[in-house]
Amino acid sequence: MSTEPITMNGAKMLQDELASLTGSKRQEVIKAIAEARAHGDLKENAEYHAAKEEQSHNEGRIQEIQSLLGNAEIIDIKDINHDNKVVFGCTVKLNDLETDEKKVFKIVGHEEADIENNLLSYKSPVAKELIGKVKNDFVMVNTPKGEKSYEITAIIYK
Repeated sequence: MSTEPITMNGAKMLQDELASLTGSKRQEVIKAIAEARAHGDLKENAEYHAAKEEQSHNEGRIQEIQSLLGNAEIIDIKDINHDNKVVFGCTVKLNDLETDEKKVFKIVGHEEADIENNLLSYKSPVAKELIGKVKNDFVMVNTPKGEKSYEITAIIYK
């Protein structure tokens, strides 16, 4: 399997989630299963089945995170020779040329993308158009909402 880029912050968030799932969350689920077992007949014990389902979900997420981290290429923006271009891990300030709306996006790994927090996957159409461009460049992007035109007003490397 090929490696998948992830920012240092994204890797830390996954490591923190993994620690929580393998620690306190796992113990909570084990306790819930034990309590449900104490109620008797397991065939018709909804609490037991719900706790087992929660355990399955938790263990599945643990495996998923372990796989993601195992295949991750953790990238520190400070180590990238960027030549003042948009690169993975940087923050880009844009001006929407149609609405004059200001937008700010950080280009991150696919697994850590969260558009509501302005974290844009490097695989997204907008990021693909931005990567390699420099300040004051104009980009046109085909998005699900139609074609958008932006001017890059700043690139931040931190």
